[in-house]
Amino acid sequence: MAAKRAKGGSEGEAVVEQLKAEKVRWVQLFYTDVFGGLNQVDIPREALDAEMFRSGVPKLDGSSVRGFREIYESDMLLVPDPKTLATIPWNPDVGPTVRFYCDVRIGGQKEGYAHDPRGVARRTEAVLADAGFDKSYWGPEIEFWVFDSIELIPSYQAVRDAWSGAGYLINHAEAPWQGGPMQPTVRFKEGYHRTPPHDSLLALRAEMCNILADDFHITMDAHHHEVATASQSEINIRFDELVPMADHVQDVRYVIRNVAARHGKIGCLMPKPVYGDNGIGMHTNQSLWKGATNAFYDANDRYAEVSQTCRYYIGGLLEHARALCAITNPITNSYRRLVPGYEAPVFIAWSKANRSANVRIPAYHQGRPAAKRIEYRTPDSSANIYLTEAALALAGLDGIRRKIEPPPPVDENIYKLTPAKRKELRIRELPGSLGEALDCLEGDREFLKPAFAASLLDTYVELKRQEQLELNLRPHPYEFYRYLDV
Repeated sequence: MAAKRAKGGSEGEAVVEQLKAEKVRWVQLFYTDVFGGLNQVDIPREALDAEMFRSGVPKLDGSSVRGFREIYESDMLLVPDPKTLATIPWNPDVGPTVRFYCDVRIGGQKEGYAHDPRGVARRTEAVLADAGFDKSYWGPEIEFWVFDSIELIPSYQAVRDAWSGAGYLINHAEAPWQGGPMQPTVRFKEGYHRTPPHDSLLALRAEMCNILADDFHITMDAHHHEVATASQSEINIRFDELVPMADHVQDVRYVIRNVAARHGKIGCLMPKPVYGDNGIGMHTNQSLWKGATNAFYDANDRYAEVSQTCRYYIGGLLEHARALCAITNPITNSYRRLVPGYEAPVFIAWSKANRSANVRIPAYHQGRPAAKRIEYRTPDSSANIYLTEAALALAGLDGIRRKIEPPPPVDENIYKLTPAKRKELRIRELPGSLGEALDCLEGDREFLKPAFAASLLDTYVELKRQEQLELNLRPHPYEFYRYLDV
């Protein structure tokens, strides 16, 4: 059974009738928390009626979700979006199961909840429309790992909230450090587009992509082994509008983890789990449209066929790049990726076809208006995709509104430029830590105001600072190597 998205004017009624006809047993209601985590509650199909697509399902305790509500104001609603109907293909023994993405709402209010990331993305679409852009198209590139296992050494030994020690061991058959019987391995930085037997994940990625296409109605573009060893991979899906694309990215992450688990492996979206090799990013392609016209394209531009609107948009991204990191690179591990030498952006600059700049204009084709876009290379796969797309759009829109002209493009390997040359070219650096990124966000957040509630940003920063503090309090295994003899 592969549920199709219902069409027609009265979508709620149509969907309910469709689910009855297809003898669906369970309905899963998905929503996203402030930090991008996917959450769900399951209800029997009989408990879902057409009115719930308008008024919501009263099944959310907001005080149990980080960053949502306090215990004295916890009753919240999940409003299913009928356009997001998809089939859950595993666990067929429990009966046919479907899912919907939901918007979060407070009882008695028609507008969405201010801390609901999907609601922030919806408001951003409205802000773009008010600015004259009918559509925006997005195409994040989802990179990930699938490890055979991860061992934490030793097991957690909780004594007064302290551990007796800490360490980890990543196991993967194609990794050069893996022991056991000899088999083809992938050396550091030599995994890009490898074929089997070196690419050990080909069949697993194909299974993921088939499920995404057949059950989640996502148009696939490509999948392949990425640069790093230990199964670093990438899945590309066809571009879509802002909110639908964010839903699709959540689906891809969900399928990666579940398919890996069904094969006894671990799907991992942590940016930099492997020292000495490339981390995983989430390069985010984007463009703004007015009707059928790509607002980023100008055939008369000799450099990269980009319009003045596109240049201003780039100017906004560069202007706010340091603050954006708190959203696009939201965990402490993100900043182990943003270092020189591993194809991750460190410097704030733009260029065409230059992967050392954090804003790149893809230059595969010329004279194709529909293909013109920019690629923002800073984000990684730990980011909340709804907040990421929203923040990028608002930064670019601020550039258009204020006519922020970016510095000249940099068509050199920025990693090899001297500090003096970078200063001459007006190239700044991205933050070096989560704490620094949060400082930047606190000093530069006005551009987010059209769609991000102040209370959401306050809560986000507070919880993220606590997250960093928890890491800073604990000894690191490398410190023992480095300082045991001091």
